[in-house]
Amino acid sequence: MVSDPSEPATTRPAVVVVGPPGAGKTTVGEALAARLGVPFHDVDAAIEQAQGRSISDIFVDDGEPVFRELEREAVARALAQERGVVSLGGGAVMDPLTEAALAGHTVVFLDVSIADASKRIGFDRSRPLLSVNPRATWVAMMNNRRPTYERVATVRVDTAGRTPTEVVDDVVAHLDGARP
Repeated sequence: MVSDPSEPATTRPAVVVVGPPGAGKTTVGEALAARLGVPFHDVDAAIEQAQGRSISDIFVDDGEPVFRELEREAVARALAQERGVVSLGGGAVMDPLTEAALAGHTVVFLDVSIADASKRIGFDRSRPLLSVNPRATWVAMMNNRRPTYERVATVRVDTAGRTPTEVVDDVVAHLDGARP
């Protein structure tokens, strides 16, 4: 069931967006929030703001386990406090506590192919998990994560070869179909 974004009293997110790097979680999330008339909250951006440094710097300076703990806390906070569209980092769903916390939420899995992901993000150094052999790493990562993305999702939308507007149209159509 989709939360009604017009209800100001709720602190439950209207939609949680998940997917791999290059799926368009931030771009689609922002456009979806604008379409629904609700705030947008990017968990990765919130972590960077709170820490005063980039995700890449956190990975390099403190390691992935520290980042994942920060991410788990940021996701829990967003799920409890945000009422709009919440975008999670690509690996957030792999944490069992985060996966469990997503139960009962409207979760949109933005699916994407390697070809489209590479065009969108270029596999640059700002993606710490993709810094060595990015294409092979992305494919292996996606093969590992896909079952979890599919398990937590209430809606799956393919973003391949589509504009953000087309993807948002598809998401809204799915959400409208899910409303009572």
